[in-house]
Amino acid sequence: MDDDQTRLQLDIQREYVEFIDDTNDQGIYIEKIKDMVRKSSQRLIININDLRKRLPVRCTRLLDNGFDELPIAMKAVREVVATVDSEYAKSHDEFYIGFEGSFGAKHVTPRSLTSRHLANTVCIEGIVTKCSIIRPKVVRSVHYCPATKKSMERKYNDITSFDVFPSVNIYPTKDDDGNLLETEYGLSKYRDHQTLTIQEMPEKAPTGQLPRSVDVFLDNDLVDLCKPGDRVLIVGVYRCLPGKQGGFTTGIFRTMVLGNSVTKLSKDANLTINVDDVKECKKFSKTTNPFDVLAKSLAPTIYGHEQIKKAVLCLLLGGVEKVLPNGTRLRGDINVLLIGDPSVAKSQMLRYVANVAPRVIMTTGRGSSGVGLTAAVTTDMETGDRRLEAGAMVLADRGIVCIDEFDKMSDADRTSIHEVMEQGRVTIAKAGIHARLNARTAVLAAANPVYGRYDPYKTPMDNIGLQDSLLSRFDLLFTILDEVEQERDRTIADHVLRIHRFRNAGEQDGEATPLFENDQTLSTADLDEEQRKGNEKTSTYEKHDPLLHGKRGRRDKILSMEFMKKYIHIAKCIKPVLSSEASRVIADEYTKLRQKDNDSPDMGRTQPITARTLETLIRLSTAHAKARMSKLITREDAQNAIDLIHFAVFRKVMEKEKKRRRAGNESEDDGVDGDSGNEGGNDDENREGSQRPKRSRQQPADQYDLENNTEEAVGTLKELRRAANRDAGQPDSEEMDTEESEQPSGTISDSRYTLFKQRLAAMFSNERAESLPMPSIVETMQQHEFEEDEVEAGIAKMNTEGKVVYSEGIVFII
Repeated sequence: MDDDQTRLQLDIQREYVEFIDDTNDQGIYIEKIKDMVRKSSQRLIININDLRKRLPVRCTRLLDNGFDELPIAMKAVREVVATVDSEYAKSHDEFYIGFEGSFGAKHVTPRSLTSRHLANTVCIEGIVTKCSIIRPKVVRSVHYCPATKKSMERKYNDITSFDVFPSVNIYPTKDDDGNLLETEYGLSKYRDHQTLTIQEMPEKAPTGQLPRSVDVFLDNDLVDLCKPGDRVLIVGVYRCLPGKQGGFTTGIFRTMVLGNSVTKLSKDANLTINVDDVKECKKFSKTTNPFDVLAKSLAPTIYGHEQIKKAVLCLLLGGVEKVLPNGTRLRGDINVLLIGDPSVAKSQMLRYVANVAPRVIMTTGRGSSGVGLTAAVTTDMETGDRRLEAGAMVLADRGIVCIDEFDKMSDADRTSIHEVMEQGRVTIAKAGIHARLNARTAVLAAANPVYGRYDPYKTPMDNIGLQDSLLSRFDLLFTILDEVEQERDRTIADHVLRIHRFRNAGEQDGEATPLFENDQTLSTADLDEEQRKGNEKTSTYEKHDPLLHGKRGRRDKILSMEFMKKYIHIAKCIKPVLSSEASRVIADEYTKLRQKDNDSPDMGRTQPITARTLETLIRLSTAHAKARMSKLITREDAQNAIDLIHFAVFRKVMEKEKKRRRAGNESEDDGVDGDSGNEGGNDDENREGSQRPKRSRQQPADQYDLENNTEEAVGTLKELRRAANRDAGQPDSEEMDTEESEQPSGTISDSRYTLFKQRLAAMFSNERAESLPMPSIVETMQQHEFEEDEVEAGIAKMNTEGKVVYSEGIVFII
């Protein structure tokens, strides 16, 4: 029986030798053997598709019982290596074999790995969550006896080796005659080994269920090939390890995969995109203003928030990451923070991003800790080894992390993500483990103000309550207020009622994802031609539905979610470059922002203006160019980025600054308009004050509107004149004479005066200034065919009406 078994093994080994030694055929594997010898490697990678063609019986046997088949294949590799280089074969005790290719039904995930796969060769894919440190394992020990002057050696096999019976793992201390032995550690041979934990990918885990995981054992050249957060494809033999309790073997077994091949998967998401999809995307990119159409199509069930949707679109597209020759990394990920009152659709925006983006991890502030977001060092309960366990941000590498209830996190936990948000990596130096893990992820966070609701009588920084070091790492920070406005509330109510009458499948949590829904991702082979032909064409626009789209006209089309996924995936691959004109515009705007922040240090701003703001402008401009599928960032892209920055940083700032100033001066001037925020005013005045900001939400730069705000400007002018008279020690009765003595003289007709106000408002808006010298205004107006007398008359008339203040040759806009 033993002889028959030996002859059978020799016949099988001969078949493998003929397959590997393909000198008379294409010579693929004999060249791999020669290359392996040149590189001093001991592992030969075989494509299982070739084995399936040449030796179908051996391939089937290998997949069904790899534990018995692999040792024979490894002996065949050693025999072929001996024919190529006999000295190299003698210098190494063992040679190994690994597999790649399509494994069909044996291509599994940790969830689908069951007892029927025991002893099978499987291909398992997942994400590395835990990684033990590399430890040596003794393979052969050499012992010397001083009494007899003789040496002896012993080989060791454990349950992870392919030998039938494991050996005793205790060093011998005495020989057969009882003489003491000394271990020669320098002559002994050791093998590196490492244990990984592979978890199924978050996007493939069924909704509402915990992700499954499996342990993988790697040794020799396979150790240290991956780290926590990497997405890998591992081929190995699935086997059980018997457990012992009290010296007896129990019926409860621990299972693991003995890996023989490790392949890193791309961090980029894989979507099924054909030629027709690319053509449709290019066709859409050439339409008028594709960026606005994409932004409107984001979360169509959320009413309003146009600027926030544009920011989220920029986050999905991202900028361009650059690594300089000196090792400096310039991140391309865009971070956005939403701070606002409850019930303003912050969490819904996060959930929509989780549906449309290919790789997203959702978490909450109270349910996450600092190490849970970055990485942690844990202890293996069985072996006592230290393990590095990846956190949410490491698992979402090249993806997006959505953090809801960001304000509920402790300060220590928020501080731990500083390095991740700017450098894109996690550095761990704990328990003797020092490692760097990639966490190149974009952060979309939502939080409530410090006081639960936004307090209009406090500065935005007081309402936000976060450190500047953290706020500067967010590219955009939006403050969303739940303001009372009858017309707007009625529109929102109609919109919500329509949504409750119609359910969009793309906006709801779907059923648990079927296990083999994405079969194409569980195979290393390409899809069949029949399957490719069966793919239906993705529709570009959604079908108009009155309940879903409301009063929106049929011309205002909404893109379908599938098309948006493919369009964003294609647009992210483009790497636009800055034009000289766009660079000049961004540099000028950054200088103005810094100067404005320096001139008005007490101005309530939502985030600090630092050098990171300059990089934010570049990233937003790049994202806008990607939306057009353009390889060049133009002046228009830079201007759109500037508008988004002004909306996020200064929109609410200016409004709150006016309210604070008027509230502080209410005791001095009872004639100020009802928009002053006076707590003692009547109900009508309070209603006016609550409805007045309607214009400011649509036009952030409303301070340049010289046609409106007349009553408000008159009240402000009175305050300025009264304060100037108090500083000069002059009574109020002399105020008019003093002002009139400084007024310019001249005449201007009514029609010319109307045109003059428009030109002057445009001039202040273009310069983004609050004051201009009179000679500069005269020079500019003369270019628009205004005489100097007309300019002086126009300024005098506007000064009288309270729209500007003219003093010492300088015109101040109210």
